[in-house]
Amino acid sequence: MLTHRALASAEQLAQAEHMRTQIRQGWDRPTAGLVAGMTQVNMISVPQDWAYDFLLYAQRNPQSCPVLEVLEQGQFQPQLAPSADIRHDFPRYRIWRSGQLEEEVTDALQIWQQHPDLVTFLIGCSFSFETALMEAGIEMRHIQDQRNVPMYLTNIACQPAGRISGNLVVSMRPMPAHQISQAVQITARLPQVHGAPVHIGNPNALGIEDLSQPDFGDAPRLLSDEIPVFWACGVTPQAAVMQSKIPFAITHAPGHMLITDVPDRAWLS
Repeated sequence: MLTHRALASAEQLAQAEHMRTQIRQGWDRPTAGLVAGMTQVNMISVPQDWAYDFLLYAQRNPQSCPVLEVLEQGQFQPQLAPSADIRHDFPRYRIWRSGQLEEEVTDALQIWQQHPDLVTFLIGCSFSFETALMEAGIEMRHIQDQRNVPMYLTNIACQPAGRISGNLVVSMRPMPAHQISQAVQITARLPQVHGAPVHIGNPNALGIEDLSQPDFGDAPRLLSDEIPVFWACGVTPQAAVMQSKIPFAITHAPGHMLITDVPDRAWLS
């Protein structure tokens, strides 16, 4: 991880640090498009006695849950960004009890201190391949429209592990047909941030009845000549929290990520 961080320029590190400071001071919006070229991550923190089950779940479902770092029980400073504090530096958090969403907060310190046994998983995010797509001339509509990316709970079951099970969540980006092949090639080289799309075209094949009604994020704007392209999404663990009724968990709010000190290109395969 520290080797990956060394690939970042001084300017990139300063920009990432500045944005985390802004977030810690109360900046609260989706993070797509921020600090272009730097890796963003999803988060899930679970009690220590659930950590092995989740680690096995992630190992069995690497495209939807690509683990970039595991913070041991009680730790809150990640190697992906040593000056960061995961209790403060996501714009928004979700607090879960027995699989039910209890509340959303902009700072998790107080609730964190009440649960000293938490183990945290930082998971790759598809925002981390968007800079490469945009550099190739592929519009990221949600960034253009200053909205959150649309995310959908599918009918595709992930591989269960121990007490944990759930269905795949996908994010969707529309694009014209002639750009899809290039988008596949670009994202396939970044498996640690979800890699290539899991589905292209008909949303009904994923159990998605209405693209205008995402389960997470904002409704998309599709043009008449565009095709929906779906990638595995780091909100998949939250679907597992709901289905498995994990007794307590803290996650990021969908679309509200931690910006790390590691450049996207560190994950190129």
